[in-house]
Amino acid sequence: MSELRIPERHAQLLAYAQSLTPPSGWKIEVSGDEIIMMAGPSVIHQRDLLLVRRQFDAHCPADLMPSENTDLASPHTGKLRNPDLTYIPLDTVELGGNQVPAELAAIAVEIVSPSNPENDLVGKVRDYPQMGIPLYLVIDPREGTLTLHSEPGQGSYHRRWTGKFGDTVPVPAPFAFELATAELLRYPA
Repeated sequence: MSELRIPERHAQLLAYAQSLTPPSGWKIEVSGDEIIMMAGPSVIHQRDLLLVRRQFDAHCPADLMPSENTDLASPHTGKLRNPDLTYIPLDTVELGGNQVPAELAAIAVEIVSPSNPENDLVGKVRDYPQMGIPLYLVIDPREGTLTLHSEPGQGSYHRRWTGKFGDTVPVPAPFAFELATAELLRYPA
């Protein structure tokens, strides 16, 4: 019986989080019983994201579209996450609204926030595979490192590639290309 209440509680928390109006430049996420508010990104964050997005766009399958700061919802897990960049099916627009079912995302890309790195490095590594997101690319300008998580199953990712800025990241299908990272910028010390 408690299994029936958990999804209802998660749905209520998601509904509450969506009713909030964050200050300009802030975004809201939900992970389990926690509502997370985050400040908007810096220009280094935005530039790194642009460099990555241009490469993904060049290798994006025709049936997918890029979307920045889209709410990926997973009511059955009680999670609402908002990756810096994701690729979702074009026909997702037919659903309308401001949310996309998380399991439709082909990848989530995050540029680590200097103010709350644990959210990207721990929370989302835990949440994204539970939400059914097959690939998770983490770019950390604090440390100059990259991690690509893949092969989700049983609530976690089972494969992890790690490297540093300057390495090429082997991005698997549906994109299937080598992501160049030499031009990524680190945050100032």
